[in-house]
Amino acid sequence: MPKGVAGLTVTDFRTFDGQRGADLTFDNVRVPTAALIGQAGTAWDTLEAVTDYGVALLCAEAVGAMEAANALTLEYLKTRKQFGVPIGTFQVLQHRMADMFIHQEQAKSITILAAVKALTAPPDERRKLVSAAKVRVGKAMRFVGQQAIQMHGGMGMTNEMSISHYFKRLTAIEMTLGSTDFHRSRFISQPDFVAV
Repeated sequence: MPKGVAGLTVTDFRTFDGQRGADLTFDNVRVPTAALIGQAGTAWDTLEAVTDYGVALLCAEAVGAMEAANALTLEYLKTRKQFGVPIGTFQVLQHRMADMFIHQEQAKSITILAAVKALTAPPDERRKLVSAAKVRVGKAMRFVGQQAIQMHGGMGMTNEMSISHYFKRLTAIEMTLGSTDFHRSRFISQPDFVAV
């Protein structure tokens, strides 16, 4: 719908991670035939497929943000010194960094699968894979983001440090197009789900 349509109110805002958003209010909006998505009453399947593809794309963005967060954190561990040595020489931080990379790679693998299947799989399989990806990526985003902030110390939350911006973006992605909890529920509601 064009922005100036009668009955459509658009209220712009900024999200906490600096992105742009808008609230749309429809009040007796007349939709021209050319703007309809398919036949009356059939748009849900199309909207769900497009949304699932959007979720797969968000997962890919999250993987890129995690890669950047890991790279920034690794560099920080190499340069920040405590007790006269780089903090990256401390074994506990090496283990945490390794765990961050494992989470990132697991998220990357399922994201690639979900992105491919989002375009080609039947709806039930697509729903299952996209939701599984959002859950796995959501867990990875939380772990990588929180660990990166912790390893940067108090500086990690300041706007002067790039890591704080990646953390904010990862947090926003977790809530966009369905949270981790929403996608977990969606995954287990699929017809062929069997709890073990």
